[in-house]
Amino acid sequence: MLRIGVDIGGTFTDFAIWGDETDGYRQFGGEKIPTSRPQFARSVIEGLDRILERHGVRVEDPVLVVHGTTVGTNAVIERSEPPIALLTTVGYRDILNIARLRLDKPVDLFNRRPTPLVPRAMVFEVKERLRADGSIETSLDAKSVITAITQARERGANAIGVCLLHAYRKPVHEIRLLEIARARFPDLDIMASHEIWPQQSEYERAMLTLLNVYVKRLMAGYISEIDGFLRRRWPNARLLVTKSNGGVMSAAEACRLPVHTLLSGPAAGVTAARALAEWTENTSVLTMDMGGTSTDVSLVQVGRPTLTAQAEVGDFPILLPVTAIEAIGAGGGSIAWLDGKVLKVGPRSAGSKPGPACYGGGGTEPTLTDAYLLCNYLSPRGLLGGRLPLSRNLAEQAMAPMKEVGGGDAVAAAESCIAVATSNMLAKVLPFLARAGIGPADLTLMIFGGAGGIHGPLLAEEVGIKRVLVPRLSSVFCAFGCLTADLVHDAVRSVTGMTADTDTMVRIFDELAQSGRDWVAKQTVRGQVEQIDALYLAEMRYVAQSFTIPVDLTDALRSGTGMTGFTVAFHAEHQKLFGFANPDEPVAVNEQMVRTFGRQAKPAAKADTKTTARSAAPASRRDLRFQERWWPDCAVFSRTDLDAGWAQTGPAVIEHDLATVLVLPGFRAAVGALGDIVLTKEDRGDESRAH
Repeated sequence: MLRIGVDIGGTFTDFAIWGDETDGYRQFGGEKIPTSRPQFARSVIEGLDRILERHGVRVEDPVLVVHGTTVGTNAVIERSEPPIALLTTVGYRDILNIARLRLDKPVDLFNRRPTPLVPRAMVFEVKERLRADGSIETSLDAKSVITAITQARERGANAIGVCLLHAYRKPVHEIRLLEIARARFPDLDIMASHEIWPQQSEYERAMLTLLNVYVKRLMAGYISEIDGFLRRRWPNARLLVTKSNGGVMSAAEACRLPVHTLLSGPAAGVTAARALAEWTENTSVLTMDMGGTSTDVSLVQVGRPTLTAQAEVGDFPILLPVTAIEAIGAGGGSIAWLDGKVLKVGPRSAGSKPGPACYGGGGTEPTLTDAYLLCNYLSPRGLLGGRLPLSRNLAEQAMAPMKEVGGGDAVAAAESCIAVATSNMLAKVLPFLARAGIGPADLTLMIFGGAGGIHGPLLAEEVGIKRVLVPRLSSVFCAFGCLTADLVHDAVRSVTGMTADTDTMVRIFDELAQSGRDWVAKQTVRGQVEQIDALYLAEMRYVAQSFTIPVDLTDALRSGTGMTGFTVAFHAEHQKLFGFANPDEPVAVNEQMVRTFGRQAKPAAKADTKTTARSAAPASRRDLRFQERWWPDCAVFSRTDLDAGWAQTGPAVIEHDLATVLVLPGFRAAVGALGDIVLTKEDRGDESRAH
């Protein structure tokens, strides 16, 4: 069965192709085409049509497409969708304006609260109230529900989200409200918080519900367009959509709960990185995903989940457990500009249209891609094997306003742009690693994305990371990650205030695990899930603490040690994170969560067993700009000429139709058994050739 991973970005739409189940990682193919903005589905359909026709797929053949998208994310950031409304408990109309009360930057005199996604005029109260234990204090008033919905529709609400007080504990009033609404207003798009993520934290739960409602119509139309195309042409084709937690779900589930897709694009790259880290026996990996508009990093440690519940999309928190990813800087299309006489890079991006100036698409502002071209990092014949020609003259013209920071020289200005972007990344990477408690010397930097192979080595040198791994499909690595993902379902139960005893916790874990198994069964047809696994987690704290930490209780649960094992696991995790634990203090549990995996077929590594590599002559040579000087006559290798075992010291360039890799002075490049390129920092680089 042909499998295709699709990742849509701001500049390019990427495709990874798994042609046959007998093929391993080294046999995967890749393709890129410019993203069609704002009709994002068009580029996806165009690429799928091209690939399926090229592979000779017959009408009756089964096909699997796994898609990661940022369409919903863009809509939230741009706030481009029609107005929606919120229904909440009487007395809580200001929940969105108050939010978390405190400012996110209390020392910034110019800091302002973000404008709520839903204005106060579109928040409506209904008469009801539950107590914190789920018991009813005030019964739901049906008349107030009908009045609130009628007013919301009169004011132009396209859809409605519902978040009632303490519904995470017992959603009886939310369930009844939905029954009333759907009976009286059958055409109304309405969803309640317990359907999305029933966890304590009223503001975050309300925002998650509203975000789901806000992008639901857009995402349903987008996904249905792609799914409809596949089913018309290939009736046995199946579409899965990636989730922010690194897993995948059915197209129908993505249409119903699109909030799970908001961080799915970057998450797929981390999923791929975890698979490759295990294959290459790298236990601690810092990922760097640098595309056309931004750069994201994540920490992958084999045997530990990469999760956070503190992510954000635009100005809004995401309460869901998602893959822990941090944005650290600009992308290849980010625009350089002067703030007075201070050079800055990003956050604005040229995108795919007009694109960087050197693309010749009408862009006139200087970008990092223009800077790469002026420093000779990019091939003068262009990108995508020459299908996207590059103009050095246009890059120089765009860089002209930056010349004053480069002493009147466009190339020096270009190098300054690259240095500023690298410095910005460094300023965010070092605190990120400090919070994780890991040093650069302990890491391998895994770089991917369209610009990762160029800027990743530059960042590694600044951070002090001595080993860099460039996947063989680095430019379409997130698309490859779509094909290494499992069906993943998270289920949560808030237990704050409840007695934490062994029987209660085990019963709740069993109920959550069963809901996960039921979910997996609904996502696929019979026989397409190889096995089902589960991870058992809890948010725990010392009784006197105001914050919790996530603790993996899987081993303790399976060993049957009960509360004793659960508390021992908590103390060990607390000791690891903070260097302190107090086994004599009582422990409280706020939430229990089960992550269920529906394991799907994945490619095998299938390393190259050849012991010697054929020699490879440089395809060409050109001068390269490093360290404020030119390095003459540097070797430029074609990636297709390099076998496992090949090695070369820098400075050099390795080119492929889909990506370019820089080998800096002082680094040695080698091709590994899986076809990946490994850059290793040598003790001293030979600088004698520079001038």
